[in-house]
Amino acid sequence: MSTTGRIHKKNTVQSYLAMAKRLLRHFGDRDLNSISTEDIQGFLTQYTSGCTNHTKRARFSFVNAFFNYVRDNLDHTAQNPCVSPSLRRQFRPRTARSWKALDKDVVNEMVFKTTSERDRLMLELMARAGMRVGEVLKLTMADVDGKKPRLIAPKSGRPQEHVYLPQKLANRLSDYIKRRGLLHHDRVFPMSYAGARSAVVRASEMVGVHVRPHDLRRFAATHASRSGIPIEIVSKVILRHSNLATTQIYLGKVSDEEAFKWIDGLHT
Repeated sequence: MSTTGRIHKKNTVQSYLAMAKRLLRHFGDRDLNSISTEDIQGFLTQYTSGCTNHTKRARFSFVNAFFNYVRDNLDHTAQNPCVSPSLRRQFRPRTARSWKALDKDVVNEMVFKTTSERDRLMLELMARAGMRVGEVLKLTMADVDGKKPRLIAPKSGRPQEHVYLPQKLANRLSDYIKRRGLLHHDRVFPMSYAGARSAVVRASEMVGVHVRPHDLRRFAATHASRSGIPIEIVSKVILRHSNLATTQIYLGKVSDEEAFKWIDGLHT
């Protein structure tokens, strides 16, 4: 389908094609205009059973895009059975959650109070370098090269990306690897996602807040932005996003106190 030309991520393309094949198998012997909203609801119920809400919304979006493509490019009289208030309510996009940015002192205290060197390094890689928890857990000794660790098969769909570390953090990570005597393809942090999440929660509870792993990545972006780092650097270097619009979602809500602080600072 030509619509895949507008979809940049490899995984998204594969998901779109898989859903198109399912549609053809399910409705292949029927005229498109005979497919009703109830038919689509039954189809989606079958193929999203047991899936997360995110996956359910994505699959509805793919089906909706398929019928829009048919109407716009193949048959202008075709009706889109996805245009239904009940379906849209069932598969409505998640409302963006407003979140408060973590304070730098809180993050520093989390790191300082964490006694496990392993857990402390993981916290810093997320909070100082903007790494996703999954990226931290996939790191191997072969991927770590000084201040510029390599990420193989990152979320963006590119063959690889690089993370840029502050020098002190790079030194601590290198020393940790040497002391552990890791081999070439050994994982630096051989643990599960649940284990890493527990490490973050334990650290946050010690300072009286509730923090999830992705909150540390958001902190890295927000702290950099409010420290005067250009948004392009925050987006392309720290978060490694393909567009600035995605980066804007990561930047925390600005409180009135912060707004007055920045405005007063500009005019003193």
